[in-house]
Amino acid sequence: MKPDTAPQTSITTSQHRIEPAGNKDRRPRVVIIGGGFAGLEAAKGLGKLPVDVTVVDHNNFHLFQPMLYQVATAGLASTAISAPIREVLHRQHNVEVMRAEVVDVDTQRQIVLLKHARPLHYDYLIVATGASTNYFGHPEWQTLAPSMKSLNDALKIRSMLLEAFEQAEFENNDEIRRKLLTFVLVGAGPTGVELAGSIAELTHKTLLRDFHNINPHQVRIVLVDALPRILPSFPEPLAQRAAKRLRQLGVEIRTGQQVTDVKDDGIVIGGEFFLTNHIIWTAGVLASKAGTWLGAETDKSGRVKVQPNLAIPAHANVFVIGDTACIMQDGKPLPGVAPVALQSGKYVARVIAQQLAGQTEPAPFHYTDKGTMAIVGRSFALVHSGPLQITGFLGWLMWVVLHILYLIGFRNRVAAILQYAWNYLTYQRSARIILVDNPRPLNTHEDT
Repeated sequence: MKPDTAPQTSITTSQHRIEPAGNKDRRPRVVIIGGGFAGLEAAKGLGKLPVDVTVVDHNNFHLFQPMLYQVATAGLASTAISAPIREVLHRQHNVEVMRAEVVDVDTQRQIVLLKHARPLHYDYLIVATGASTNYFGHPEWQTLAPSMKSLNDALKIRSMLLEAFEQAEFENNDEIRRKLLTFVLVGAGPTGVELAGSIAELTHKTLLRDFHNINPHQVRIVLVDALPRILPSFPEPLAQRAAKRLRQLGVEIRTGQQVTDVKDDGIVIGGEFFLTNHIIWTAGVLASKAGTWLGAETDKSGRVKVQPNLAIPAHANVFVIGDTACIMQDGKPLPGVAPVALQSGKYVARVIAQQLAGQTEPAPFHYTDKGTMAIVGRSFALVHSGPLQITGFLGWLMWVVLHILYLIGFRNRVAAILQYAWNYLTYQRSARIILVDNPRPLNTHEDT
């Protein structure tokens, strides 16, 4: 078993000397892996403590993932939902930001191992590395069915959608045109529903008026899920209203049907083959490699099982938060949503503060659920908070206001408000720029 504290002698690597944990002439160092919601909230909470904080992330920016689908469907520019991590934390003088890739953690020596960089010593470690997409045992599908977890993913999907219309505009073969204009989304949770509604609005309200040779009836948007209904985390009446709204927008819903194969020219759903080049994977999440790094127990999705104070067993100075953690409450794991990440980051900062002060730790982490939301196209959203259930335009207004408030930085909020207002009033989407080459070539006349 790995001890909780580092040895009192210096650790020497081939290139760098790492200071021992027992050096009393320095302040405790807190290393935070991940600059998402959880990591940034923890860093903010540590801002006034007598500690030195290092935030490590492979990106130099924070991404507001709940609005990522807006970038994928040309509703918002990428700069409206992202902000440099250094800019976010620049007022906290005890915090430094390091752009690097973590490859492992040595809990015995209390160091974080980085790719192409010196190891980092820590006295406290906070792991907030988020989650990736779960292809349920079929990693080979990833290249054929891109997910939407990163900014680069969203830009690729945006280019894929726009390029499909560009090619279909001058395609004379009806079968090939239908193939170009068929979009399949796998996974009918909030991400899949929001993306399907936004694609429908983009195609029927914005693009078709600018493309003169495309028959709107040839555009096909299919939303598929193996579960019996869409939005399983919402009450069934709200899910039914969302399904009705999606069908009004022209989205074809196929629930209770599994995807059994993804091919270069299409997808097999419930035994039926759909000819398409455009498959987007919005089903399931898979945690990062944090469990492997820490040698900790994980759930079936790879999330680290944590104690009530969000530390891992046998290592009271190592915390796992956000989507990386399996946090049990009322007998079931908390969902991987932004509010959980924010509250867990703030909580761990309090735990560390009280440990440093020699005080009793706060009560076990308890998530306060303020409700869930999902937007379904223009002027329609679902809001569920306790007994409150709202749909329609009022829900949409609440969704817009809350998500804009959660954006980091005044500039981002103003940019989002202006772009939303323009989109709403004109049906135009100014971010319709093809910047990323299509992730794989489209099959055209070679198919015939």
